[in-house]
Amino acid sequence: MSRTETTTSSTRPLPEDAGTPSALPVLDARAPLDSALSTFALADDAAAHAPSVPSSTTDQRDPRDAAVSLASRLNWLRAGVLGANDGIVSVAGLVIGVAAATPENTSAILTAGVAGVLAGAVSMAAGEYVSVSTQSDTERALVVRQREELAQDPEAGIDELASHYRAKGLSPATAMTVARELTAHDAVGAHLEAELGLREDEYTNPWHAAFSSAVAFILGSLLPMLAIVLLPTAVKIPLTFAAVLVGLALTGGVSARLGEAPVRPAVIRNMAGGALAMAVTWGIGHLIGVSV
Repeated sequence: MSRTETTTSSTRPLPEDAGTPSALPVLDARAPLDSALSTFALADDAAAHAPSVPSSTTDQRDPRDAAVSLASRLNWLRAGVLGANDGIVSVAGLVIGVAAATPENTSAILTAGVAGVLAGAVSMAAGEYVSVSTQSDTERALVVRQREELAQDPEAGIDELASHYRAKGLSPATAMTVARELTAHDAVGAHLEAELGLREDEYTNPWHAAFSSAVAFILGSLLPMLAIVLLPTAVKIPLTFAAVLVGLALTGGVSARLGEAPVRPAVIRNMAGGALAMAVTWGIGHLIGVSV
């Protein structure tokens, strides 16, 4: 066998297992060095851009969609926790005030409590709806304004986006490349996500927040309502007071966890605020009951 034939045959690819792609490119030993390096560079580039094989155990969703979904669920949960906290404090203060004035009149206490629950739930829902609707309208206005600015001067938009990525630490050339590629894909979406943290197809839903707050307010108000109605007259006020403080400690801890804040200060603040509200209403109710 000649020397040339030996060299040529040694560059043939080795057999591979079925379904396993070749890890190395096939080179001709007679080719110049720059050609060989170019072959390796092309192979690396192809591997970097090759689509991954989907796996049954791999989540194929866009990570941004998962992040938006998680943020949305956390917003509902946070609104629910705050609604429950308001329900506990508001209704507890109301029924304890009435109980201090007329401790034997369970009917009056129950009537005041039910009225407070309904009024508070509607008020919470309306407040959340108005607040979140304003936020949603602002988000939509920002999208419209961003679209208009990009339509008037697309190059300025690219420069602005590149400047944002340079501030994040990318080199000027890389930042400009990223800005141009993102603009070609979705100019408005790229600016909204990079500069404002928004997505055009994900607006805050005011109905979700309103419903969550109303339901949470009602559930939270059940604690003081049941305690003040079911407990014996002699101990209903102090035990209701204690039950409410436990509930406030729970809601304060949960809200702190959701916000990744220290739990102890949040719990103390929550309990102190609720205790003050109940003490004030008890004092007023007691004075009214004595004067009557």
